[in-house]
Amino acid sequence: MIEKQQIEKSTWATKLSALGPGILMASAAVGGSHIIASTQAGAIYGWQLAIIIILANLFKYPFFRFGVQYTLDSGNTLLEGYRQKGQVYLWIFFLLNVFATVINTAAVGLLCSAILTFVLPVPVPVSTLSLIVIAVSTGILLFGQYRLLDGLSKLIMIALTVTTVAAVAIALTRNGFQGVAPADYIAPSPWNLAALAFIVALMGWMPAPIEISAINSMWVVAKRRFSKVSYQDGIWDFNVGYIGTAILAIVFLALGALVQYGSGETVQMVGGKYIAQLINMYASTIGEWARVLIAFIAFMCMFGTTITVIDGYSRTNVESLRLILKKQESSPKILNLAILFAALSGLAIIFYFNNAVGPMLKFAMIASFVSTPVFAWLNLSLVLKGEHRVKGGLLWLSVIGLIYLTSFTLLFIVHQAGWLN
Repeated sequence: MIEKQQIEKSTWATKLSALGPGILMASAAVGGSHIIASTQAGAIYGWQLAIIIILANLFKYPFFRFGVQYTLDSGNTLLEGYRQKGQVYLWIFFLLNVFATVINTAAVGLLCSAILTFVLPVPVPVSTLSLIVIAVSTGILLFGQYRLLDGLSKLIMIALTVTTVAAVAIALTRNGFQGVAPADYIAPSPWNLAALAFIVALMGWMPAPIEISAINSMWVVAKRRFSKVSYQDGIWDFNVGYIGTAILAIVFLALGALVQYGSGETVQMVGGKYIAQLINMYASTIGEWARVLIAFIAFMCMFGTTITVIDGYSRTNVESLRLILKKQESSPKILNLAILFAALSGLAIIFYFNNAVGPMLKFAMIASFVSTPVFAWLNLSLVLKGEHRVKGGLLWLSVIGLIYLTSFTLLFIVHQAGWLN
């Protein structure tokens, strides 16, 4: 008992050592949802959608936490928990995850490459840059594996957070909460059915797709293979990553609201084209000298997202398939093959279906939100017993969150069916 207490005693040293999976989750989250969707929400609607971002992060918090909580408590991944609930849930997750692997790898690879064009001194086709970005990301995973990924994500997140907070602080000091919008500017309203698809897509990946909870549980298992992580420190690591991404989502919304909202500039809705406007926001606040630096930091952020997407989705694909086939274990070679599948399938989408990536990305974000209540309920069901079972305020928050997410999903389905038209 004394030995266990010594291992599980939480100190600042053990907390810092435990950092990893939560930061990886943050790195995976801060991509399309933050850099693009949150900033666009602020640029189009100002501060109006701040409440939607806050509620999405608040009501999804328990279900992402339950994935970490279940793994730290039982030693099993969320996928093993899904199998215990029923093989059909594992199949549903696996099929959705394979689809997300292909689409998300293509999407983040394209966005990363689009940003890179603002860094390079000579023009290079985006498709060529996508090949290079995904190839380098794959190489890092095949040869560096988790430890390199763990360290790289921390540096990227620190740089992005510092520069974005600085840009927002400067814009706020110069223009106040009104930003650059004139006093008589008439704001468009998001509170109508026409904006429902945008809001649902925004919430779908806010702070991340629900399947990231399963990926995060895999990262927790990977972290524990080379570092002792107690339950308390594991939850602390998750909170740092999750709460950090939630705050950063509001910071990105603030950037759009303070710099572009009401400026008269048409907001580009295609991710690649919006990158130029995003970089201009940083340059107009921090200074023109920072344009290349900001582009490089934004590139590194999306590069980190590309790596974590390929790694995380590959791990969960392999683990899902292992559990479905009832195998005892899977070899590192299988994971390497899954990483290659993610990279090659993503490149296939980029090279052969380039024009369809935008619509497919939006579809993936919406599909993620629609499937959220199912996996939210599953994650909740796995922590209703055990030493650290959910209770009290967190239990009530999860129940309210489940009602909120389900209601929004049903509203969207009814609207899409044309019953509200």
